Amino acid sequence: MNKKVITEEPTGSPSNPIPLPRSKKILERYYAGKRLDSPLGGQLDLLGIREGDDGKGRVLLECNTSSLRFVLIIPKATRAEKAEMKGVIEKGDDLFCPRHGPEAPLTKSGKNWVCQLCGVSYGKS
Repeated sequence: MNKKVITEEPTGSPSNPIPLPRSKKILERYYAGKRLDSPLGGQLDLLGIREGDDGKGRVLLECNTSSLRFVLIIPKATRAEKAEMKGVIEKGDDLFCPRHGPEAPLTKSGKNWVCQLCGVSYGKS
């Protein structure tokens, strides 16, 4: 008798969050610091922020009504944003996230300058 072993976690579990749709409206609300609406009703609570692959950010969220986990993928920095950060790095000024503004200083993560609020990498030093 052969039994199949399920190795993938269920969708919406902590290790397999549901991706939120990529929408300008959702991103604008997130950058403004507003709470995001859950696709299932209720609100999404922030659980954590990760530096993603290729400079993208991953924001982990949990629905406060269903307890399902969601992930918001933040697009990587544009060429213009990276060029702006390169100029600021060369001047030696303080670095801030161009999407969040002065309330979000960039921090070092390895060789990368990363926003603590969105996980996006904006350049190397």
